[in-house]
Amino acid sequence: MSRRRFEDMDCSVAQTLDVVGDWWTLLVVREATFGTRRFCDFERNLGIAKNILADRLRKLVDHEVLDREEAPDGRVTYRLTERGRDLSTVLVALREWGDKWVYGRGNEPIVLVERESGRRVKGLALLGADGQPIDGGRVVARPGRHAPDSVRRRFRRRVADSTRPV
Repeated sequence: MSRRRFEDMDCSVAQTLDVVGDWWTLLVVREATFGTRRFCDFERNLGIAKNILADRLRKLVDHEVLDREEAPDGRVTYRLTERGRDLSTVLVALREWGDKWVYGRGNEPIVLVERESGRRVKGLALLGADGQPIDGGRVVARPGRHAPDSVRRRFRRRVADSTRPV
């Protein structure tokens, strides 16, 4: 069974899922954020099959999430690019959700601390225009400045539907 591609969908979430949308890919990125660099270490730490790992690493290199570096002795290492490092926010959001809803607060298997101070990192939050945290239920989506007409029509319908009495 082949996975659906989202290249025709005008949505940043859908486009991002085409790059990192399966669990192995995000777990490879997680390992890279932990400092894993070599194929054998990714394989051991994840318990992943060689063929799946090779495919995910190749895909992440193709999408410029990882750099593949070959040393003179032939050893290959992988390092996060700026794009890859920016995915740490996504991983933190997933980890926080799991800490709250899967493990329960206080039972976290991994905590994040600042490298220099060793102090625990504060959680992520949606911030309003005033810089104060807001609940996700207070956020609505609207077409962006460069949204195609199909997206603009979709959101015009949604606004019209939300103003009709139930």
